[in-house]
Amino acid sequence: MPVTKTSKAPKKAAKKPAAKAAPVKLLSGGNPQIAKSYGDEPVQAYIQAIPDWKREVAARLDALITRAVPKVQKAVKWNTPMYGTDGKTFFMGFHMITKYVKVAFFQGALLTPLPPDASTQKKVRYLHIHENDKLDENQFMSWVKQAYALDGEKL
Repeated sequence: MPVTKTSKAPKKAAKKPAAKAAPVKLLSGGNPQIAKSYGDEPVQAYIQAIPDWKREVAARLDALITRAVPKVQKAVKWNTPMYGTDGKTFFMGFHMITKYVKVAFFQGALLTPLPPDASTQKKVRYLHIHENDKLDENQFMSWVKQAYALDGEKL
């Protein structure tokens, strides 16, 4: 009697468990080190990596900026979320400092009223948000809309 080999069905590739993302390195002030990239995803990764009370502030800032300018273009450059009109022109960003969140309006000297904190650069103005500060959301959104309407800065 001839012997026939039975063919076995090909084995299914075993599913590999999803690799865990490496923890994000925190720089001074709790500022997450995120590689330069464009889009909402890297900005959200940056926000989620922020420690303590600053994460909530950053998430709120991002939501307000997006609400004020629905077509805003986002990026992470120099470990800072940046907001712009395209991938090259940005009008604002924010950064974690040890005791506050530093919001930068790159042409802030043209905003009305002026954001409260001066810069060594003539055009730039800042808003420093400390842990227990109450953000005036209407004023903030007004600054965002004004800043967006300006040309921004090529960065």
